[in-house]
Amino acid sequence: MNNTYEILAPVGSSEALKAAVLCGADAVYLGVKELNARRGAENFDYAELDESVSFCHSRKVKVYLTLNTVISDGEIKTASKIIERACASGIDALILQDFAAAEIVKRCAPDMPIHASTQMSVQTLDGIKKLADMGFSRAVLPREMNREEIKFLCENSPIELEMFIHGALCMCVSGQCYMSAVLGSRSGNRGACAQPCRLPFSAQGTGRFDLSLKDLSLTDYLKELCDMGIASFKIEGRMKRPEYVAAAVTACRQAVNGTVDPKIKQDLQSIFSRTGFTDGYYKNTLGKDMFGTRRKEDVVSAAPILSRLETLYQKEAPRFAVDFRFTALREKAVSLEAECEGAKAFYESDFIPREAINKPIDESSVKEQLSKTGGTQFFARRIDCAIGDGLNVPVSVLNKLRRDALSLIEAKLTQNQQKEFFNTAFSFAPHNAEKTKIICRFRDEDSIPDDLTGVSEIILPINSIKTRFDVTAQLPRGIFGNDENLFSKLLELKEKGVTSAFAGTLDGIEIAKKAGISVTAGYGTNIFNSLALEGYKSLGVEKALLSPELTVNQIKNLGGDLPRGVFAYGKLPLMLTRNCPVKNVKSCGECKQTGTLTDRKNTVFTVDCSSGMSEILNSRPVYMADRLNEIKNCDFILLYFTDESKQQAQNIIKQYISGGKPQGEFTRGLLYRGVE
Repeated sequence: MNNTYEILAPVGSSEALKAAVLCGADAVYLGVKELNARRGAENFDYAELDESVSFCHSRKVKVYLTLNTVISDGEIKTASKIIERACASGIDALILQDFAAAEIVKRCAPDMPIHASTQMSVQTLDGIKKLADMGFSRAVLPREMNREEIKFLCENSPIELEMFIHGALCMCVSGQCYMSAVLGSRSGNRGACAQPCRLPFSAQGTGRFDLSLKDLSLTDYLKELCDMGIASFKIEGRMKRPEYVAAAVTACRQAVNGTVDPKIKQDLQSIFSRTGFTDGYYKNTLGKDMFGTRRKEDVVSAAPILSRLETLYQKEAPRFAVDFRFTALREKAVSLEAECEGAKAFYESDFIPREAINKPIDESSVKEQLSKTGGTQFFARRIDCAIGDGLNVPVSVLNKLRRDALSLIEAKLTQNQQKEFFNTAFSFAPHNAEKTKIICRFRDEDSIPDDLTGVSEIILPINSIKTRFDVTAQLPRGIFGNDENLFSKLLELKEKGVTSAFAGTLDGIEIAKKAGISVTAGYGTNIFNSLALEGYKSLGVEKALLSPELTVNQIKNLGGDLPRGVFAYGKLPLMLTRNCPVKNVKSCGECKQTGTLTDRKNTVFTVDCSSGMSEILNSRPVYMADRLNEIKNCDFILLYFTDESKQQAQNIIKQYISGGKPQGEFTRGLLYRGVE
């Protein structure tokens, strides 16, 4: 069994911090007011951050700061300031999503450990090895992985692995969701997700919730995960109340200790669940049993247990043994030495012992007073005394000695954890694009038009390449345990003439590089700033598709020399999910890849399963043929064809060459609206 695991608790407020620590968390993760993936939580200002770190470190609890959103060029100074304050406060590690944040840490705070957020969508050993090369010491695994996939990574990973073991499940693979952004400009990649997936999206009929999953709970498997080698058991819930944190931490602590109380498991479901819990991803038992919603009875069940759960963190249990040496000799100030966890403290009172009039002080009475450490994280283990005969020391003096000595010990336990920060200015030379090229992605070979005048590159999904090899192979964003098959397929296509790949994750980029072909950073890499462009260039990519959440103005001002492009036409993939929502009502044989979802406004969204996972496409295409002159400093535009016929694709390509007006329903995407 792995003895170095930690229980990692979510902290969205000071009260939740107290609940996590006093219930036995080994580490907590929290965010400041800006640039974290739970902007709706209370979060912490810098003064509160310092206090929280001191409180945790004095109890040997680690603190990880979330800087796990994509950042704009205008926010790079803010990110640097957050990292500087993290160094000053003694934060143990930063949890990052954006390549830019990793680059800032590398240049400004090289001693600060960094963890790769699950928002980075890294699913394979190749991706994890690259994270290690980039300086990450830990990776947070996607929630969608099954037992065998997790076990394989644990056996081969060069860095620590962390995984979510309790809390909410997003329908979409983390870092690959644009639904909230496109539907309401609230970006999940920037911590402002509006959770539209919890609204009705029906695969058949009306009123169903086919994008709403039950909450995850793997507390029954923690010992098994310990044996695999998982380093950190992460609880989701920075926006949930302290009683939830207390129940979840307590349940996890009991699980790893083998002392599970059925009552706490029931309390955990009562305090927050969506029609119960699921372990479907872990056990690889996908299907409709994984889906659930927050019902009225789920809400009502929480009220009766709040006060009981609150008692879990109202009193601190002692965790550290302290050895005392008390000295009271004639004509010398009374003193107390204390030692705990390697920290030593000496406190000398200004009180000189007096001759006893009645009963003199003795070893028994001293031990009784020094043992009164209740309400602190300490307990007295050994107490040695050097006491002169016939002396008197008031109880008040003994109590003050104990309090002051323990305060000194607490302060010493928090020392020497600051990290050095080097102020660095970040500037980027303006990008000068050449003539903008047109790149087209088609669903399969049969949908490619006969006339490709003006098209510089064709992209096809890797599994649809049959006879044409003068194309770029689009790699799936959901690879998981299929990386060896994907690598073999790439090698096979390379032998036939395919020389380039279009990859939407770090996994795909590394697999393409290993196969010895050139690679474009594609849809899903969330490139939102100039530093990220530099980062992907350093990985060896030849060009990059920018985040669809950027505005034309932000795109225009991006610097650096890596060629970049814009998603200028097509139905944006809003979600990538491993659990097909259409299967809730019909099988793959019945669906035949014609599945759709209908929302509460009767808008229809196509579900595309051609990549091996389910992609939910936007209901209408982005259209920019009539406004291409407003997309500046870009080297290419991407026309992303999904369900268009060959003739429709032909007409659209001509419109993008000649500047044709849109016909039918369309959207400008986020190119003007942008995101919060």
